[in-house]
Amino acid sequence: MGVIVVGLNHKSAPLTIREGLAFGAAAVPIALGRLKEAHPQAEFVLLSTCNRVEIYSASEESAQHMTEAVVDFLSDFHGLERGAFEPYLYRREDEEAVRHLLLVAAGMDSMVVGEAQILGQVKESYKQACAAQSPGKILNRLFHCAFFTAKSVHTTTSISNGRISVAGVAVELAIQLFADLARARVVVIGAGATGELVVQHLLKAGCTNVTVVNRTHERGLDLGKRCQIAVKRWEELHEQVGQANIVISSAATQDYLYDRASFEAVVPRRKKSMLLIIDIGVPRNFEPTINEIDGVYLYSMDELKEVADENLKAREADIASGLEIVYASAADFMEWFHAKDIGPLIGRMKAEFRQVGRNELDRFFVGPRHVASCRDVMESMVNRVVNKLLHCVIKNVNVVASEAGPTEAARLVDTILQQARELACKPERKGDADA
Repeated sequence: MGVIVVGLNHKSAPLTIREGLAFGAAAVPIALGRLKEAHPQAEFVLLSTCNRVEIYSASEESAQHMTEAVVDFLSDFHGLERGAFEPYLYRREDEEAVRHLLLVAAGMDSMVVGEAQILGQVKESYKQACAAQSPGKILNRLFHCAFFTAKSVHTTTSISNGRISVAGVAVELAIQLFADLARARVVVIGAGATGELVVQHLLKAGCTNVTVVNRTHERGLDLGKRCQIAVKRWEELHEQVGQANIVISSAATQDYLYDRASFEAVVPRRKKSMLLIIDIGVPRNFEPTINEIDGVYLYSMDELKEVADENLKAREADIASGLEIVYASAADFMEWFHAKDIGPLIGRMKAEFRQVGRNELDRFFVGPRHVASCRDVMESMVNRVVNKLLHCVIKNVNVVASEAGPTEAARLVDTILQQARELACKPERKGDADA
């Protein structure tokens, strides 16, 4: 049994590649179903966010075979040639894969290090996997370990202080690029979790003219009521963009909301004022060539990285502390992972030892002794002796596991099991019976 992760993120792949491999919310259960159908005995969790696509698996198949199967799946599912994206993939197995998930959940592998939003996304991905019945004993344990580790990192360090979400960095970029953010007319496209964070950061930065536009008007109204901002219907999007100074967009869409032609139809409605667009949607909401239009400045996820890197320097000490927590948690998980098969072996060893005791009692109580009244007393005594011997053996197995590792301990238990079976099946010698 091994654990692997195959994926790509903002560090390994450009935005165009990440867009091509992204899974929408509706596609995730379909993808998990196909993976389970192809590999019924394996476990899977699929994580797809604005900055990463990762598939985690636990399987009896070799790491190389399962990794190749996942890459083939990504190619088939998205209709892409392997060569188009394979150079950007990372492949990790066992402890490296475990560490990677723990770092992701703790926000330490994010573009904005320390962001808390990723933990919610990891939890949601695990929830979707559970609904699809694709994880099992290994990934269940691993993901709960990741949740606990993330909580520990965020509660024992200050890594999540400051602007530590993509939404926060987007607003920070707007502050740097727009002279008077407080007076700017800001339109936020999308009222999901990221859109709500954008609104919160804008209000905190002093914006007084914020409007949200969302496909589902009721959801937009809910956000508007909670944050006391204006809400417009989706049909009014063009008009709102045409009047805005700043547009921050995080809508979930597989196609551009605006290509250059459709956007140029909006531009004539504008006066000759600068328009700043910050596109944090993945896939992108605005076609990149819109940036070539006079007076329009378009920034996407990749451009936000420079702002995020500046924030990173301020939290280096907390990052070091967070890494210590992650590495310790990963080591604990791997100790459980390697030792998970010892428990059943010890159970079988106990059964074999007790069978040896029962065999000896049966051999003793034959002939005239078959009806002896002391059998119950003798059986109780033999059980006590067997239990004491088992206690000594198990204690030594635990020492071997601690000093030489779980694999060596499992090998020792297996050897003892074989010897116990031989004793249980060994025929009685004539001298023993006469005695």
